[in-house]
Amino acid sequence: MEKKKIIVLGSAGNLGMYFMDYLMKNLDTEKYEMIATGTKDEYPFEFYNGKYVKLDITNVENFENLPKENVHAIVDFAGVLPAYLSKDDPNKYIDVNIKGTLNVLEYARKVKADRIIYTQTWADLNGYLKEKKPLKPDLLRKPIHTGDHAIYTVTKCAAVELIECYHQMYGIKNFIFRLPNIYMYSPEMYYYVNGEKKYISYRYMIQRAINGQDIELWGNPNLGKDIIYVKDLCQMIFKSLFVDRDTGTYNAGTGIKTSMREQIEGMIEVFSSKENPSKIIECPEKKDCDDFVMDITNIKEELGYEPQYNYIEYLKDYKKEMELQRFTKK
Repeated sequence: MEKKKIIVLGSAGNLGMYFMDYLMKNLDTEKYEMIATGTKDEYPFEFYNGKYVKLDITNVENFENLPKENVHAIVDFAGVLPAYLSKDDPNKYIDVNIKGTLNVLEYARKVKADRIIYTQTWADLNGYLKEKKPLKPDLLRKPIHTGDHAIYTVTKCAAVELIECYHQMYGIKNFIFRLPNIYMYSPEMYYYVNGEKKYISYRYMIQRAINGQDIELWGNPNLGKDIIYVKDLCQMIFKSLFVDRDTGTYNAGTGIKTSMREQIEGMIEVFSSKENPSKIIECPEKKDCDDFVMDITNIKEELGYEPQYNYIEYLKDYKKEMELQRFTKK
């Protein structure tokens, strides 16, 4: 019997590369075949040597290079994010996040794919942050319509609506994962905020901990975030590939809030030397962090997900990945 295909779009991005690694370690390769896709000529990381198809989701003709049958799932990490744009360009969001998603869905319809898994932004719930309550997966959207994430968020929401249309019209199963910042080691240390290049904040603090330098603790030290490690995201997405359900919308998280003080203390514990640990410098007058925790009740009940990495375990594994450098490009 021919193997069923699992196609990963955006497989060389920060999320995609970890998911391909997870598939290699957990997929039943007697029954399933993984296919990586991306816009580069070849897969850029040494750890993966499986099948790769060059694919730009905005180009309909590129889909001719993908399998025509036995497609079990399409995992869609492809998209344009503000963090990767040095100059705001709304057309890119429209072209990739909306038109590109429509192309993916048309391909899924034609080949009778069983399901699609899509990563949505948590920014569609940003309007609830001031309420200081756990963010539930079934809340009505409440995006903020200003700032560098506004148009991006709207286009991601439009993509989710298109996916729902194809679910209801053609029976394509859909699983939507709402993502806050996903913590991971990658060689990339910078991103863009309103078009300005900046050091990724947690990477900056980890580097200072490694160097034994002082680390500033901004704002209210008791505010915090739901810190989810990329390998737990991989776990939940993997489970959605095989669950016997038609649809689901899930918050990526741990259900636990880690305060800013706990975050910095953990970085010092894991990365600073005992001889020269970083000192915490309190700066209550500076900006508070976003304060939130994800409600993950339904993903536990429906997918059987349980976080495998608490905050300290995530930092320890991050340190291992940093030393291994598995995700350095060829």
